[in-house]
Amino acid sequence: MTNYLELANQVSQIARQAGAAIMAIYETEDFGVEMKADDSPLTKADKAANDIIVAGLEALAFQAPIISEEGKKMTYATRSQFTRFWLVDPLDGTKEFIKRNGDFTVNIALVETGKPILGVVYVPVTNELFYSAPGEGAFEVLKDGGTPRKISAASFTLQDVNLRIVASASHLNQETEDFMARFDRPEIVQRGSSLKIMELARGNAHLYPRLAPTMEWDTAAAHAILLEAGGKMVDDGSGKEMRYNKASLLNPHFIGYGAVREEPLAC
Repeated sequence: MTNYLELANQVSQIARQAGAAIMAIYETEDFGVEMKADDSPLTKADKAANDIIVAGLEALAFQAPIISEEGKKMTYATRSQFTRFWLVDPLDGTKEFIKRNGDFTVNIALVETGKPILGVVYVPVTNELFYSAPGEGAFEVLKDGGTPRKISAASFTLQDVNLRIVASASHLNQETEDFMARFDRPEIVQRGSSLKIMELARGNAHLYPRLAPTMEWDTAAAHAILLEAGGKMVDDGSGKEMRYNKASLLNPHFIGYGAVREEPLAC
């Protein structure tokens, strides 16, 4: 029987190793920036972190296929056969990395039958680590060798005043503005990459409307942590918890919630 908490600790060490490789490049002047087919940037750090993570996961006693943003692309016919797999974003927030603002992460998730059950999110610049294991809760470690601290999503109702909503103050699209207009004097919380979802998991924010494109590897690790912290991430179209390993790896628009004490908003 798999000890998922021990597995999360092993994967956390892999994430830290990838983070060290990212920082080694972050401290140079040459990021080796290329543009991918979808016009998103790719750097030396993305590639170096991916190589470390794939090698680390393949060396574990626990074995599962690996789907990575920077890995070999797989057809849905192949992926659909997976009952469990690793879902990896070796450097989430490449644009933040290039801007040198520190808001980028290493994301590693274990997905079983469409649900993210174990997540690791590592923040190389601050050395913060977040992780979760099924039935064990969600944890934060503020430094390497630090004591894990259990984290919980904030409890709230949608009628509360001054709800903290994760959004960009400078790039609010109309859908997000309409969403925020439903609430009484909401406050904006700004973060980059999967740290947006970590703000929900650690209780620093209540809602995260993502009404713009993301990919499954962008969210799976943070989603797993949020679930163990008592929150949820709901497909804005179906109103159901987000699922993974779909025919398209593009996520639907979604809303992340802390520990909301009522049904999610009607879409």
